[in-house]
Amino acid sequence: MSHEAVIAAINAALSKVNDPELHRPLPELGMVEKVNFADGKAILKILLTISGCPMRERLETDIKKALSLIPEVTHVDLEFGVMNDEQRNNVKQLLRGGKEKSNPFAQPGSMTRVIGVASGKGGVGKSSVTVNLAAALEKRGFRVGILDADIYGHSVPRLMGIEGIRPTAIDQTFIPVESHGIKVVSIEMFKPDRADPVAYRGPLLHRVLEQLLSDAYWGDLDFLLLDLPPGTGDIAISLGQLVPASEILIVTTPQVAAAEVAERAGRIAHQLKQQIIGVVENMSALKIPGTETTLEIFGSGGGEETANRLSTLVGADIPLLGKIPFDTRLREGGDQGEAIIYRAPESAAATAFTEVAEKIAVRKRSLLGVRLGLST
Repeated sequence: MSHEAVIAAINAALSKVNDPELHRPLPELGMVEKVNFADGKAILKILLTISGCPMRERLETDIKKALSLIPEVTHVDLEFGVMNDEQRNNVKQLLRGGKEKSNPFAQPGSMTRVIGVASGKGGVGKSSVTVNLAAALEKRGFRVGILDADIYGHSVPRLMGIEGIRPTAIDQTFIPVESHGIKVVSIEMFKPDRADPVAYRGPLLHRVLEQLLSDAYWGDLDFLLLDLPPGTGDIAISLGQLVPASEILIVTTPQVAAAEVAERAGRIAHQLKQQIIGVVENMSALKIPGTETTLEIFGSGGGEETANRLSTLVGADIPLLGKIPFDTRLREGGDQGEAIIYRAPESAAATAFTEVAEKIAVRKRSLLGVRLGLST
């Protein structure tokens, strides 16, 4: 093969290597500054978006693997540099399609289903449901993101096994951290110290949510799940304002007394004209290992009662999408940053999450249960 042909083969191989964070080919991002070949050696210079890029080692591995398929290349001499301001700005413009920064999920042509996972009070396992539902959707082949919108009680980074990892920033745009192919953004990632409390109020909370939605490069998502704070406060209202087409999933427990509290989260969504897509009952009956006996630790009927109350509220059927059985492996997986979908895929809890994900995935957007605000 001639020298020019080898150079062409190297460039072709590099065009099949994607940046691990941006998921775009290196040449398209302007990251390939130099390509040469001499005496069996491929001589490359690759520009990183920032100094100290956390994906440098993976990028080096991917490049060498791609070039190993070229028989003439027996060695790779790889040098890394850093983009200048103009080059970084070009990348930012490419990612945003040449448009100014905006909330992509509020655009009329957005195909991403934005689902807020809500609860009337804390302690019902809302964050666990969010993470495991995202994992179940990802496992079905969907492109999924999680926005940890529980500003005060953020826990998604730990549940996803990415605590302490900060997103890569390109000027005012940042790249969500990935875990199991799921893109994750949390206010925790931007605090100087993980233990620092967040003491934001009113309008500032709205601004934070707006920035997390618009400043991140989410790419093309099928689903974006928001782990909302418990209750009916500022963030729940802001979601309805920032993403009017967002849907709401209500999480409750089997305790019937919890139904009234859970209904409040549905009421605020109804007032904001958001579609309530269903109810998930978490911490349902526990099956005693080695027996056919089940133990209803938190009672029974809470999920059905919540669904019935919300159906009456909106004048349409709000389904109970599933009951997640009490399983210690859910807690263990959360502590170790691995969803039960991956940790114990054959478990009853994983099966329940998968069934809920399937019901959500096939549900089409509609006006069912949405107040149109029309007057006669």
